[in-house]
Amino acid sequence: MKSNKLKILLAAFEAEPFLKTGGLGDVAGSLPKALCAEGAQARLILPKFSSIPQKYLEKMKPVVRFETDLGWRRQYVGVDFLRVGGVTCYFIENDYYFGRGGAYGYEDDGERVAFFSKAVLDALPHLKFKPDVLHCNDWHTALIPVLYRDRYENQPDWAGIKTVFTVHNLRFQGYCGWSFAGDVLGLTDEAARRLGLEYKGQVNFLRGALHTSDLLTTVSPTYAGEIQTAFYGEGAEELFRARARDLVGILNGIDVKSLDPAADKALCAKFSRDDRSGKVICKTRLQEELGLAVDPNVPLMVLISRLTEQKGLDLLLRVMDELMAENCQLAILGTGYPQYEDAFRAAADRYPGKLAAALRFDGALSRRMYAGSDMALVPSLFEPCGLTQMMSMRYGSLPVVRETGGLKDSVKPYNQYTGEGNGFSFANFNAHELLFTLKDAIRLYHEDRAAWEKLVDQAMETDFSWAASARQYLALFSALCGREIPEA
Repeated sequence: MKSNKLKILLAAFEAEPFLKTGGLGDVAGSLPKALCAEGAQARLILPKFSSIPQKYLEKMKPVVRFETDLGWRRQYVGVDFLRVGGVTCYFIENDYYFGRGGAYGYEDDGERVAFFSKAVLDALPHLKFKPDVLHCNDWHTALIPVLYRDRYENQPDWAGIKTVFTVHNLRFQGYCGWSFAGDVLGLTDEAARRLGLEYKGQVNFLRGALHTSDLLTTVSPTYAGEIQTAFYGEGAEELFRARARDLVGILNGIDVKSLDPAADKALCAKFSRDDRSGKVICKTRLQEELGLAVDPNVPLMVLISRLTEQKGLDLLLRVMDELMAENCQLAILGTGYPQYEDAFRAAADRYPGKLAAALRFDGALSRRMYAGSDMALVPSLFEPCGLTQMMSMRYGSLPVVRETGGLKDSVKPYNQYTGEGNGFSFANFNAHELLFTLKDAIRLYHEDRAAWEKLVDQAMETDFSWAASARQYLALFSALCGREIPEA
């Protein structure tokens, strides 16, 4: 019997648990599963990188082998599949392009992306799964809607597919010299311009997707508005304004099953919203682990981040001495630009017992820091969605954020008159606004612990599961295809 479920194929360059370098990997790994739970038939397609864990590589089964044209080239394409977590995953195999140590950062990344895009489209008739929606994510898949619009949409095996493009990180758009359009994509100059690929004399992958996709989404409602302005739009703001009716912001979710303080094996003590006695133990152990003074009555703040300009680190460094004059502690986890690593290392030396800097990536430590802290700092210059604030609330650590992108959409600032809220926020990218917000939070912690604990209750009960986000995606996809929203 033929299924009436909406069929969605999500294309991405990374996805948990196979490969993850950032938030895109979390989304691509979680969203298909959540869509299936909401009544869709969702599958995933991504490159078969040699760095995928061996336990997955050895279980993959072949679907088809063929060759595809890439400009004047003929290239081998293998398609394998594997079911993980109830989701069918397809993998595009080609050792020349994907048999490398990492996913990104190679001189021929443009050609690798073009090959993947072409291979995905050519593979569709072999999958016995014709999607209603082809959901593409970030510039690594931006050529899929471009090529579909140019040469596939009117062919019988591909006709009727809707393309949706989601912007996760607008800063990275994918550029190649203009000759790339003809040499690799096989497009005439006129066709490349018609498809929206030209920008300042170069091929811009992401702009092509913005021109040719049926629907555009990004990862929070506020960010969908922000990217229509010059400050946030990274040169594409006029395109987003022109397609404002086709642009929707949907807040990302998190995997609440794996991020659960009541079951997290990385923690020395488990706890829940209703019984937070274990959180006190986690705080003591974290202070010991990081070399901070052991004191359960001092508010412990954490900053868990890539150490880049985007993350608002200059604000924190500007007021560090004033902050350390308060009765508080601060712990930092992350790696990034040397100037930030050096600055935080020097600050930790100035304030032994009050400030700790773990300048490395450590996933288990990050969860211990969420669990053992009272506040989590996210003072970003811009943040399309952000997951730190959601994870911190899940572990009972109140976020302190700047009101931008998904931070604004997910954090409701504390209202001292009503007691409402699930964290703290400040509006302007200003160091002393951050400082004054932190001082207010520290004061509340010391002077009104009942109000503080109520705020933690409210943060921990905030629902950031993928279910709500998946329902919004499914409603969009269903409307795009003229279908009724399925029942889960």
